[in-house]
Parts: sequence; structure tokens; C-alpha cells
Amino acid sequence: MITRFLRRFAASGKPDRKEKNQSRERIKLDLLIHDFKVPLAVVDAGLSSLIGHPDKYGSLTPAQLRVLERARRNIKVIQTLVNDALELGRSEAGIISPVRFTLSQLVVQAMVEMFDLTDGLFSERIRGCADLPAIREILDERGIVLQVDEELWRETLCLDEGKIRQILRNLLNNALKYRRSTVELRVEKQEGSLVIFVADDGEGIPSMFHQKIFESYFQMDVNDICSVRGHGLGLAGVMVLVEDMGCNLYLESDRGKGARFIVRVPL
Repeated sequence: MITRFLRRFAASGKPDRKEKNQSRERIKLDLLIHDFKVPLAVVDAGLSSLIGHPDKYGSLTPAQLRVLERARRNIKVIQTLVNDALELGRSEAGIISPVRFTLSQLVVQAMVEMFDLTDGLFSERIRGCADLPAIREILDERGIVLQVDEELWRETLCLDEGKIRQILRNLLNNALKYRRSTVELRVEKQEGSLVIFVADDGEGIPSMFHQKIFESYFQMDVNDICSVRGHGLGLAGVMVLVEDMGCNLYLESDRGKGARFIVRVPL
């Protein structure tokens, strides 16, 4: 089954009272999320000082160091989530922030953020990769197959890197969650677009759920492929970002055949 998702919206005239109220609520939420950044930065700075300045604060045992490193990794994850939430708000407001970056920077940073929570050492190994063969070898240890042309890997792009990285990271997290053993990430340039393929070899998604999985708080059960309630926000967030950027999102999947998500980003 192949399903294409891209809803287009058209609006004209002045916003009504409902739209104004929704805008006010969004501002309140964004302000609350933004205010998380300062205390998180303070905690992060404190942990970094304890770890990095034993001459000032005293030496740490290996066990104490592991606890503090884990706490700092989780602070980084929360900071990433806060930035993601603010990015969704900017996306809904139609704000696009194109910057120059290489594809290698995009993929490596997405992988680093993804593994920071579960395996800090593996995340550091990814961060230290010098070239494409090296990162392919490291990712292969975790069953992630990276397919990209060497020239494209080094190419400089001008897009909203923050939104694309958030899309990529959520699709990879979803694939890792539902795979049997392998996840494939393939990136190509096709007809003036950057095309990202993320596939897993899991149980697949029956066609009846192809729309539902992009709704908030909906998840697929990994055992019997039935709907369950949970924090199913990743794919819902992907849909918001894809729609607001004017991209295309495709899903190819059916029961027992794995799932492949395709994002086409106009260059």
C-alpha cells in the first residue's frame, strides 16, 4: 500500500475570534516552553562544572562521574525537546529559517541527538566520525544501513535544517522502535528535491491505520498490530512540519511488509 499525505490549507480575510484565542493559547504555551530553557541551561552548566573542574570542586569517583554524565545527557535531551516544541510553534506560524549546512552535518547531528538518551558513548563515537565510510561502519553495529552518494554527503544545502533534522530524527526513532533487525536510511536528490527514505523491516502498518498513525496519542502495538494509546506525538509532529514546509510525505507499508516513509523536500 502506498499512501500520500499532504494537506493544503487556504485562508483569507481577518482571523476570527476562535483563531485569535488559539493564537493566544499558542503564545502562552510557547512562553512556558521557552522559560524552561534558562533553568535547564543553569543545571547543564552546573553539571559541566562539576565534571570538568575537579581542581575546584573535588575529584569524583568513577560511579559518581557516570551518574553526572547520565544526568547531563538527559538535560541535553530535554533541551532538544524544548527546542523541538518551539520549532513546531514557529512552523505553525509559517516561519521558515533556511541556513547553509552539509548533508553530513544533518545526518550526524540527528544520530547524535537520537542516541544521546540511550547510549552516550555510542553517541560520542558518531560525533567523532571523520568520513562517510566511518559512520556507515559504526551505524551498521546497530543495524542501521546508511545509503547516500559520497558527493551528496559533502554537498552544502540551504534549507530549514532544524525542521528537517527534527523530521529525520522522529522517523528514525519510529523505525528503530518497530523494526525486527534493520533500519535503512537513504538520501537522494531527485528532480530538484532532497528525498529522504526511512524504512524498517518490522510488522508493517495495515492500510486502515495509515491516516491514524499521524494523529496525536495514537500508536501501533508492536506485538499484535492493534491501536494503543500512548505518547504517539513523533509522527504527528512530523506531519505538522511537513505540511507547514510545503513538503510531501509518503508512506509505503502493509501488514507483514515493514514500513517506509518518504519525505520530499523542494530544494
